[in-house]
Amino acid sequence: MSDAAAVLDDLRSESDELDLLVAELSAEQWAGPTPAERWTVAHQIAHLTWTDEVALLAVTDPGAFAAEVAKAQAAPDSFVDQAAEELVAEEPAALLTRWRDGRDRLQRALRAAPLGTRIPWYGPPMGVASMATARLMETWAHGQDVADALGAVRAPTTRVRHIARIGVRTRDYAFLVRGIKAPDEEFRVELEAPDGEVIAFGPEDAGQRVTGPLHDFCLLVTRRAHRDDLAVRAVGADADQWLDIAQAFAGPPGPGRAPGGGGAPGGGARGGAR
Repeated sequence: MSDAAAVLDDLRSESDELDLLVAELSAEQWAGPTPAERWTVAHQIAHLTWTDEVALLAVTDPGAFAAEVAKAQAAPDSFVDQAAEELVAEEPAALLTRWRDGRDRLQRALRAAPLGTRIPWYGPPMGVASMATARLMETWAHGQDVADALGAVRAPTTRVRHIARIGVRTRDYAFLVRGIKAPDEEFRVELEAPDGEVIAFGPEDAGQRVTGPLHDFCLLVTRRAHRDDLAVRAVGADADQWLDIAQAFAGPPGPGRAPGGGGAPGGGARGGAR
């Protein structure tokens, strides 16, 4: 199985799990607030619907996608909210059907993409596996917003190992986006998956280290929880600073969640990747 196929399988499973969470909601629950300021449950699903649709456009019609990029450049601070607002006006049943259809079509398009395909996006172009990973991160992160809104507890899974990889790879970006020089040395990151496997990144002999549960690390780098509420630990001053600012998504950092689970997630696309 290719790396892309493995990520796509996990993306499908993550989407199906979120679908189960929202499929039977009442209209009142769809309109209920989530931790993202001014966003309801419906906004979260509308945002995922929109990003799946523009991702599909990027895969199948790069020229048409370029027009979407132009819209974003014309309104960089509002295009994400505007897209969600337009879709949230649909009836919940229609929005749910549209989300299911869009994510299914995106799955099929990504699986059919030729080896070596580069997909245009709002930042640098990316390969199929990277696009699938970005969609997984958004689905999981916005799914956490929905779960928090509903008071649901999601069981940790190994699917988020792909998100952890992005979180580690974007270490330097988290420093630079805040105007801080990134550390010169690599960190060792060791994360325990739900099945007991240790998923590791970086040199074994690194002087600075980050350890903790895989699930908690992903909550941290998607800014869905404050580090004080998580069992992620650092050894070394730079590694400790990173845990305060880590983000796996592009865009401004935002305030993040407050300790104790309060506050809105910060960053692009209401705290998710875009």
